[in-house]
Amino acid sequence: MKRAMVGALLVLIFLLITSLLAVLSPCQTNASSASSPGPFPLIANVNGRTAISLDGTWNTIVDPYETGMGSRFYENAKAKTKSDLVEYDFDHSPKLRVPGDWNTQRDSLLFYEGVIWYQRYFSYQKRAHIRTFLYFGAANYRARVWLNGNKLGEHEGGFTPFDFEVTDKIADGENSIVVEVDNSRRADGVPGLHTDWWNYGGLTREVQLVEVPETFIESYAVHLAKNGIQIEGWVQFNGPRQKNEVTVEIPEIHLKRATLVDPAGRAVFGFPAKVELWSPENPKLYRVIISGQDDRVSEEIGFRTIEVRGTQILVNGKPLFLRGICMHEEAPFRSGRAFSAEDDGTLLNWAKELDANFVRLAHYPHNEEMIRLADRMGLLVWEEVPVYWDIDWQNPATIENAKAQLRDVIARDQNRAAVALWSMSNETPISPERTAFLKTLADYARQLDSTRLITSAMNRVEHAGDVRTFDDPLGESLDVLGLNEYIGWYEGRTEDADRAQWKFAYGKPVIISEFGASAQYGLHADSATRFSEEYQANLFQHQLAMLQRIPELAGMSPWVLMDFRSPRRFLPGIQDYFNRKGLISDRGQHKQAFYVLRKFYQEKQPLGAAGQ
Repeated sequence: MKRAMVGALLVLIFLLITSLLAVLSPCQTNASSASSPGPFPLIANVNGRTAISLDGTWNTIVDPYETGMGSRFYENAKAKTKSDLVEYDFDHSPKLRVPGDWNTQRDSLLFYEGVIWYQRYFSYQKRAHIRTFLYFGAANYRARVWLNGNKLGEHEGGFTPFDFEVTDKIADGENSIVVEVDNSRRADGVPGLHTDWWNYGGLTREVQLVEVPETFIESYAVHLAKNGIQIEGWVQFNGPRQKNEVTVEIPEIHLKRATLVDPAGRAVFGFPAKVELWSPENPKLYRVIISGQDDRVSEEIGFRTIEVRGTQILVNGKPLFLRGICMHEEAPFRSGRAFSAEDDGTLLNWAKELDANFVRLAHYPHNEEMIRLADRMGLLVWEEVPVYWDIDWQNPATIENAKAQLRDVIARDQNRAAVALWSMSNETPISPERTAFLKTLADYARQLDSTRLITSAMNRVEHAGDVRTFDDPLGESLDVLGLNEYIGWYEGRTEDADRAQWKFAYGKPVIISEFGASAQYGLHADSATRFSEEYQANLFQHQLAMLQRIPELAGMSPWVLMDFRSPRRFLPGIQDYFNRKGLISDRGQHKQAFYVLRKFYQEKQPLGAAGQ
């Protein structure tokens, strides 16, 4: 009995010490090891923080033989005497814009895959009681980062944010950042070796220095409970805890509530509130203020519910048909990765011109401002991690990489009402290993965010005459079934859609996540001529008639809004390394199929209003 009491006392002492350390010791962002996907992005709502932009012109060195590590480029060394041997010089090297991909900034780099080193100087004035983080919106695909010759860490994954704390490493005065970016495709990567989009390399999104207090709000989630009458969520602090309260405020409805923070720096809250619901018809956003521990963040957040009932998708308790379109993060009117507010506005306004209420952002997380703009415009969003085609299903490092990218995009966008679906994958070949991999991802997504629907875009269908049966075993793990099908393009003739009958297992809502055909803008012929606008428009007419006969149909996102670059598309004079399935050309010209789809969406009677 005494031995048991002593054991219990030791356990209690251990727990007390652990709690005390959590209170007294600030959490640091550690550089990841080579096998790790990278550090967790600590800074929630970077746009709401004091930040110094490091965007602009950076010095660069192209390093196809990867000699930079051995030559210690990260030190940014200078020859001090005439006899010193330094075989590189950032100061006099070619320049590249950040944010931006390297492929479209220099003709010689269009097809380049490999390493490029980036460097720039900046001045900084240190302040007492302020912590400083170096934040990257994205770098494709692998990045290693040094500040003043000291390695901060590395990150793997081309479309999610990452940061490093530099409070104790940044100099008071001039500083030098060096980043090695490598966009080499890898068999164990996410995505793997094969994609149908351009492998844009570089620092493709913003780079910033972000300042926060010693104890700051690291992350938070605020949403409408499933009952529709309560605001709930959580707040996580980072740093030494001095106070026990956090306050959540929504000024427009005169709501202000305080709750306690636990020893680990976390607060969980829930309180009744009457709010105007966010919907595609009425994308209402409220200013939400979270404050505590001498920190404060302000967000624009919409409140809505989304759920599944039978084969319907409900928004705010009412059925809504998702009138959608797929999009790549490709810049309109110019070549390259989209990143600017102008790019985002053009693409999403084209979606609205289609009378869409939904966009599928394929096949990777798009930039954060795109999601925020969708929030303001009332466009529901399908977000996807780049588990694309065939990857290394049995490699533990690969699934950890996929989980890290899923974790980071959920952390970034979990407060956006527009985000309706987290997608685990696209067109993955069926095998027990693949299904187990994706089920693990789906379970992980639900652990991180139970307020949204889980889906995947699948494409395996069994044929028996005109009957097509979808029974992918992954469907058991999903809330919504996504199906990519290409009757009339990769399969059969356009008229085959007229006789097609569909059967779906699982009794769940179905989104036809892709269908379409390629057309070169301005190429006119009869409707039987491939790559003509008439062929594409005719295919859409047959497809839309077929899809309306599917009882489980809850939405669609045809492929694709705009033509985009792809190294798999060779046909000269038509493709020229572009996938031409866009309803709009890469120069903004609308094809005939655009108007076919718009007319269908305008005439499509909604199943119900999603507003209050």
